[in-house]
Amino acid sequence: MSGGVIMDKFIVSARKYRPQLFDTVVGQGHITTTLKNAIKQNQLAHAFLFCGPRGVGKTTCARILAKTINCENATPDGEACNECSSCVSFNHGSSLNIHELDAASNNSVDDIRTLVDQVRFAPQAGQYKVYIIDEVHMLSSAAFNAFLKTLEEPPSYAIFILATTEKHKILPTILSRCQIFDFKRITTNDTVEHLEGICSKEGVHADKASLQLIAQKSEGCMRDALSIMDKIVSFSNGEVSYNSTLEHLNILDEDYYFRLMDYMQQQDLASAMLLFDDINRKGFEGDLVLNGMAAFIRNLLVSKDEKVVALLDTVESFREKYLNAAKQIPTPLLISALNILNESEINYRSARNKRLHVELTLIKLCYLQQAMQLSLDENSVSKKN
Repeated sequence: MSGGVIMDKFIVSARKYRPQLFDTVVGQGHITTTLKNAIKQNQLAHAFLFCGPRGVGKTTCARILAKTINCENATPDGEACNECSSCVSFNHGSSLNIHELDAASNNSVDDIRTLVDQVRFAPQAGQYKVYIIDEVHMLSSAAFNAFLKTLEEPPSYAIFILATTEKHKILPTILSRCQIFDFKRITTNDTVEHLEGICSKEGVHADKASLQLIAQKSEGCMRDALSIMDKIVSFSNGEVSYNSTLEHLNILDEDYYFRLMDYMQQQDLASAMLLFDDINRKGFEGDLVLNGMAAFIRNLLVSKDEKVVALLDTVESFREKYLNAAKQIPTPLLISALNILNESEINYRSARNKRLHVELTLIKLCYLQQAMQLSLDENSVSKKN
């Protein structure tokens, strides 16, 4: 990231800080604890299915499991020692006991037959041969069928770990032969803590707000968070600030939405149009503004009720501002505004004049209170009649 001699080979953070032990895996405690216990009690299944979104640690856990069960002196806690010859060869990627197959590009019957033929040979060193098949849902149905028998009754030294992002595409016959582990999205807090740890190791100065932005943008995918951070670090020379992160991620600062909301409540259409012009000049497309405004109003709705305030998806520095603003704005107004924005977003693609389309939406939003008041008056008049 920063520092070091120019000749140093740059390794992306996602690889450099890939966890080497179960305890260092972020946000998947329910899975790592189960796996460690299975190793300690010697109750290992012969086939595992790791499911979950991308970048949450499926392949990482598969590799750690492969390393740990072949470790020559594992700790009492069920972790690999990282020092024996088996662990060292695993860490250097030179172990003959781990075979990784990417089913996305090797999905034919022949690829699986080759793998099944390999399984017949016992490991030369170590106890287990581990086969990790990534994106297993990409296998053709013929390849699945060729694999079934081996998966059901593999030799005692073979362990299969299948990983997938799309569990619903996997045949029930495969599911019933595997022990299934569901990986969770990594929470924003866990991501921020992990990024803080890496920043301190790398000597990078990053404020918490910018790390929270990165964590939000990565949507629970640690690999995305790390590659975004790598990019911003090289872009900003090791100083990660809130503004440089906003600029780099092409995110509109939430302050703009607060200002738009103020104009909307004051029915100040002129200021709203000028603000949109300013946003437009900064290079933000209309659909991004509509989407951002809808997310902003959703956050205001969430801030209204203490029970759901935990779902508020924002940087800490804006939390108080949201809670205060939510008290001032009536709920029906927010719901009607969301409806207008949602409809506008759906029709945005087919609109010929995109800018005019967004401006019309702003006009509707600015006169929304008046429109609601009129319909209320009409209702009361018709009731009197």
